[in-house]
Amino acid sequence: MQAIIQMPFKALRLTVLFTSLIIAGIQAQDIRLSRIEPPFWWTGMNDPGLQLLVYGDNIGLTTPRITSQEVTVSSFTRVRNDNYLFIELSINGKAEPVTLRIDFLYKDSVLFSRPYELEQRRPGSADRRGFSSSDVIYLLMPDRFANGDPGNDSVAGMAEQRDRSNPDGRHGGDLQGVTDHLNYLADLGITALWMNPFLENNNPKYSYHGYAITDFYRTDPRLGTNEMFVSLVEACHRKGIKVIMDQILNHASIQHPFMQDPPDESWVHQHPEFTRSNFRASTIMDPYTSQYDRDRMLNGWFDHHMPDLNQKDPLLLRYLIQNSIWWIEYANLDGIRLDTQPYPDGDATAAWSSALFMEYPFFNVVGEAWMQQESMTAYFQKDTPNPDGYNSGIPTVTDFPLYYALNRSFNEKEGWDEGLARIYLLRAQDYLYGDPDKKLLFCDNHDLNRFYSGIGEDMNAYRMGLTYIMTSPGIPMIYYGTEILTTGFESQGHGFIRTDFPGGWQEDAVNCFIVAGRTESQNEAFDFLQKLLSWRKTNPAIHSGKMIHFVPEDGIYVFFRESEDATVMVIFNNNDSQKMVTTERFAECMNGCTSALDPITGERINDVGTIRVSAKSATILELQ
Repeated sequence: MQAIIQMPFKALRLTVLFTSLIIAGIQAQDIRLSRIEPPFWWTGMNDPGLQLLVYGDNIGLTTPRITSQEVTVSSFTRVRNDNYLFIELSINGKAEPVTLRIDFLYKDSVLFSRPYELEQRRPGSADRRGFSSSDVIYLLMPDRFANGDPGNDSVAGMAEQRDRSNPDGRHGGDLQGVTDHLNYLADLGITALWMNPFLENNNPKYSYHGYAITDFYRTDPRLGTNEMFVSLVEACHRKGIKVIMDQILNHASIQHPFMQDPPDESWVHQHPEFTRSNFRASTIMDPYTSQYDRDRMLNGWFDHHMPDLNQKDPLLLRYLIQNSIWWIEYANLDGIRLDTQPYPDGDATAAWSSALFMEYPFFNVVGEAWMQQESMTAYFQKDTPNPDGYNSGIPTVTDFPLYYALNRSFNEKEGWDEGLARIYLLRAQDYLYGDPDKKLLFCDNHDLNRFYSGIGEDMNAYRMGLTYIMTSPGIPMIYYGTEILTTGFESQGHGFIRTDFPGGWQEDAVNCFIVAGRTESQNEAFDFLQKLLSWRKTNPAIHSGKMIHFVPEDGIYVFFRESEDATVMVIFNNNDSQKMVTTERFAECMNGCTSALDPITGERINDVGTIRVSAKSATILELQ
């Protein structure tokens, strides 16, 4: 007999075989083992426990056994689907690397055995340092950046093949293409790389973006292999570039085995019919919210092909936690970007972050909290004093309110809360955050209008926006193509804001990876950003210096970044005309300095009593 689980998709009915209704006549030959996850583990971890997900035909009818003094089976769990068995191991803190033998017994006899490897942990692994405000992150989509291996563009057995003519199709970019262009990133001044998910997305369409995972432990073969990703990380580290992995706790693909043959109905949020999230994360902290709206937010599906995982299930949560730790240790990661942070269960997210930082105390994680207001954004950052006492444990949070401000401020008239005042008022609310210096600052990303389009293709506004995120407190991020003025509006479709980087394909007529392939305006933008990043890389006042800013007046906004040994002054002029800025008002920050150097233009100012600033400009000055 079979029990039917109604999923939130009318055309879909998944089946689970209940353990209590074991089909009579199961024979030993009907029991098979298909996979064990994690595929291997390490000795010397701070958490001595390890949960193994074992999958295969009727594997849940077996009993696991390990004969070892240093590693024992502390418990095992059978679930409603006999095709799963969860084994809890206890690893002695002094255990040496070893290949274990796991016996699977059926009717008191060993049916078969499988090896399981415990490897040596990387030296100094627990002391790894995550990305910080001294870094500049570069976000790219592997399928759209560069095609280094045309041989893997279409792979047998994968549901979607390459179709570069389709904006929403797979275009053939891969990990090799990223590796091939690390010199380009290093030359630009990038110190950290974040790629959209590269794990297997074996879906019939929209598989290029990576957010509908079908295997949490396997690199998509159209992008490369696990070994290739490790090699990419090693190559990045040799060039001084950290690597941040995009991970997802909220959902998986409808094609994942969890969905096609789930361990238990509790692994996915169930609805009588397809129910999409209302995407209103405000319901999480809203003191007046209805339970209906909050449940719809947290338990609704992201899309028809992205079922909503139930992180309240302890076996699933443990699986997700271990998957993140596995990738950190295996690939030697420097950070994680947590997709859709508000959407998974909040307590589960806090447990996930706690487990990560127990193993890696100096690591960093940035949570994507797509909120429009500062107070709601701050709610999701670690140590924010939330009225309900919630603490996510996530150190870094995305500053979406700043994104909206940067795309409006430089192209609107000055007002009480408009123009530069819009940015000033945002920064004035940093008291809401647990640590405002750990906000992720950006002008655009893979879900938003391209910055150059959002500001009306205005080069002055472009310089002002990028100067702000590179000089104000926080961790700046650049979306691939921003440095060459790539355009596109989200309303056209996501494929148009995730266009191929020109020159990443052999057949491309234009190659923007090189100076000769870029237009004059593209080189102007690239050179400006390159100088800005090169200067920022070695400036401690910008990395961690105190910020003091002054209320914008007459279209002029000034702030200072101060460290023990340096003071940097940044002046924004949002007027359509040149202005002479008298610095008497800023005496508390001038510290008696009489001269200054513009590190971008190389111009020296011998008298800083009055400073001439160009129309619609951002000026950086090192006070001397």
